[in-house]
Amino acid sequence: MTGFDWTNWEKFPNPLRGEYLSAPFGKGCYQLFNGKPKEFILFGSGNNLAYRMSSLLPKPYGQGTRKNSDKREYILNNIENMLYRTIPFLDEKEMKTFEREMRKSAKHIFNT
Repeated sequence: MTGFDWTNWEKFPNPLRGEYLSAPFGKGCYQLFNGKPKEFILFGSGNNLAYRMSSLLPKPYGQGTRKNSDKREYILNNIENMLYRTIPFLDEKEMKTFEREMRKSAKHIFNT
């Protein structure tokens, strides 16, 4: 698999405060965790992970499109307790394999 490791957990940036997201511009996976009530929220991947993660928030704060507005609202409503981590990949096949394994091994509130 990848020679990379997960980053440390970081506080998800609050767009209302102008905070920054730290994520790869290239391929990678992300995982979100709510510190209260200590639950995994979701995970995903993207060929431009920084852009993909910016779609986790509803407009006008987020970019891109998502079909699940409940997911976007949940993240914004819980932003003070939201943590994230990322892992970069150089190969898309390896990234997708890792994402499939995450889907099998971890229980998330939004498992899509």
